[in-house]
Amino acid sequence: MRWFLGIVAAVMVTAAVYYGSALYSLSDLVAATRDGNGAAIVARTNLPRLSNSLSSQIVKAYLERVGATRRVGAAERMLVSGYGATIADVMVSKLLTPENLTELLKAGQLAETKASPTITGLPSLTDLEKINLLTQFGRVHYINPVKLSIRVSKSADPEDATAIVLHRSSLSWKLAGIDLPRKVLRDIVARLPTP
Repeated sequence: MRWFLGIVAAVMVTAAVYYGSALYSLSDLVAATRDGNGAAIVARTNLPRLSNSLSSQIVKAYLERVGATRRVGAAERMLVSGYGATIADVMVSKLLTPENLTELLKAGQLAETKASPTITGLPSLTDLEKINLLTQFGRVHYINPVKLSIRVSKSADPEDATAIVLHRSSLSWKLAGIDLPRKVLRDIVARLPTP
């Protein structure tokens, strides 16, 4: 019986440390966002993973847009995934400057430039300060041992839902993804040419 209680206690402590370290890193990111400190935000961000996350969402939305009007073959899907990811990477890299990332996380929007489309309608990351994540634990989603997703938006509907993805990096967690709502992704890919 003692060993069972010991195992239960060890599991509870491990879970508390695991989720506690994620929430602590998230609070640092939220504070940097609230202060508008682009350098601190970038320091708490895994830029290659964030770029890859956004690029793959854009490519997937683009394939859905093309697939809505005609059948997309396997070869074309592979070509778009490869070549389209390169184009999306270029667009996303221009979005991920310290100033743009700060604006996107703080205001939930980004003005259109020559290099990037308008992004609007996202919740501010600072909105998480108003939410007690311990009481609303359903916002936190376990993806794998090194990745968690935290919904920032009020709505859980994929059409409107926005979430951030944290990736464990040694003893801390870094921003590694922003799951954009489907309607925002459709607005972004609407500006891309179709074949």
